[in-house]
Amino acid sequence: MQSKRAEVRIADSKVLSDDWYTLKKFTFDLRRQNGEWQRQNREVYDRANGATILLYNRAKQTVVLTRQFRFPVFINGHEDNLIEAAAGLLDNMDPERRIKAEAEEETGYRVENVQKIFEAYMSPGSVTEKLYFYIAEYHADDKVSQGGGLEDEGEDIEVLELTIDEALSAIDSGVIGDAKTIMLLYHVALKGIL
Repeated sequence: MQSKRAEVRIADSKVLSDDWYTLKKFTFDLRRQNGEWQRQNREVYDRANGATILLYNRAKQTVVLTRQFRFPVFINGHEDNLIEAAAGLLDNMDPERRIKAEAEEETGYRVENVQKIFEAYMSPGSVTEKLYFYIAEYHADDKVSQGGGLEDEGEDIEVLELTIDEALSAIDSGVIGDAKTIMLLYHVALKGIL
C-alpha cells in the first residue's frame, strides 16, 4: 500500500498547559478528499516519544511484566494497579539505548540483545507520542537488581514473571488492559516466539 501525504496549513497554535508535558490547541486547514479546504481545531498533548519492551524466556515459556499505579486509568474507573510491559520516554536518547536502561530500572534485568519489532502511535487522535516496540530474551543470570523503578520519578513498580498462557488469559479476563502490553504479548504468541 502506498502512503498518502496530508495537505495541512496550520493557522494558529496556543499553549493551554505546560506543566507535566505540553497541551496545545491548534487551528488548521485540511484539504479534504474532494479538494475543498476545511478549518478544524484540535487539542494535542505532546509528551514526547517512548519505547516499550517485553522480556521473554523461551525455555520457561515466561514473560516479565510490571505492576504499578497509573493515575489516569484510576480516574477512568480502573482501581487496580496496571500490569504492563516495561516502558519509558526516550528523554533525548535513541530508542534502543533507552529501552535497555528502562528494562533494567523497572525489571532488574540487564538485556543486551533487543529486537525492534515495530513502531506505533498509541492515541493518534490527541497524543503525539510514538512508541518503539522491542522484545528481548532474558535468563536468570541477567537479573542484576530487584528493579522497581526510580523512587525520585515516583515509580513504585512490582516485577511479575508469568507464563505466556497466564498472561494471555489475563488479557481475556481483563486483568491486563494496557494496549502496548497486549500488542507485545499477542506479537510473541502470533509469531510463535513463545
